[in-house]
Amino acid sequence: MIPARIVSFMRDARFLTASLFALLALDAAAQTYPHKPIRIIVPYPPGGPSDMQARLVGIELTKAWGQTSVIDNRGGGSGIIGTELAARADADGHTLILMSATNAVQPALYPKLPYGLARDFAFITQITAGPGIVVVNPSLPIRSVSELIAYAKARPGKVLFGSAGNGAPSHLAVELLKVMAQIDVVHVPYKGMAPALTDVLGGQLQFSIPTIAGGLPLSRAGKLRALAVTGAKRSPAEPDLPTVAEAGVPGYQASNWYGMAAPAKTPRVLVVKLNQEFTRIMAVPELRDKLLNVGMEPTTTTPEQFTEYVKLEVVKWAKVVKSAGIKAD
Repeated sequence: MIPARIVSFMRDARFLTASLFALLALDAAAQTYPHKPIRIIVPYPPGGPSDMQARLVGIELTKAWGQTSVIDNRGGGSGIIGTELAARADADGHTLILMSATNAVQPALYPKLPYGLARDFAFITQITAGPGIVVVNPSLPIRSVSELIAYAKARPGKVLFGSAGNGAPSHLAVELLKVMAQIDVVHVPYKGMAPALTDVLGGQLQFSIPTIAGGLPLSRAGKLRALAVTGAKRSPAEPDLPTVAEAGVPGYQASNWYGMAAPAKTPRVLVVKLNQEFTRIMAVPELRDKLLNVGMEPTTTTPEQFTEYVKLEVVKWAKVVKSAGIKAD
């Protein structure tokens, strides 16, 4: 009969051997990764700020690793369709998703989501942060936030604003403005920010609060009129524009963020490798200049920091959704 201590030693030895082989396998996977095209799911239609950022990052990934980066736009369902697709994808590091603040709002709006952020995703890094920009149709007699508020107060329930979807940051930014400025404006949700801005351009809507990335180019082209930015401080992309707080709504602040994630069971070694690569990419001067020029500030975090940040965002926006009485479509 083999003594118990020897049996225990043999069991521990088998465990250590198995662990060593697993680590060697993971190291080998990291050395050969990526070995096929990398798909970046963008849960919104082409043309918006999410799409633009994914394409800029994808170009740099292709340059660095020699594998094609495929941008897979899956719009609809306020981002749920594309996010679920990413959650169910193979966890081999070759499918990523560009997440945004919208993902942190979803749990408050949709209690029965087909995925859980903490359960189904491995968060890699935040890549950008930035405020929104208040834009109006230039045919309107509105040149400041104060004038927009006065215009809305003179027409309760008749001024329309568009957003990227019910509960999207572009929606919540206006809901916050409604409460703080005490105005009654009507929400018109779209499947993405690009079609909403199209209708502001066409005059079907009076205003919107897209990201600076989505609204500033149209303002610079004279197609929309920019009134203010929604952050705590002015944007380096357009320093002459006041903040909403400066323009007549003290204490107002609403910003957006974007980040990269992968399916939850993606090996840790690949998450770390991706984090390191995205950290390098977001420091590329040409890329930083392009992002800063449209009001998005490049910023990176560790996987742990991004995971914690998303958790805090979920709690914060749940309070906003509840206080505003926002319901899912």
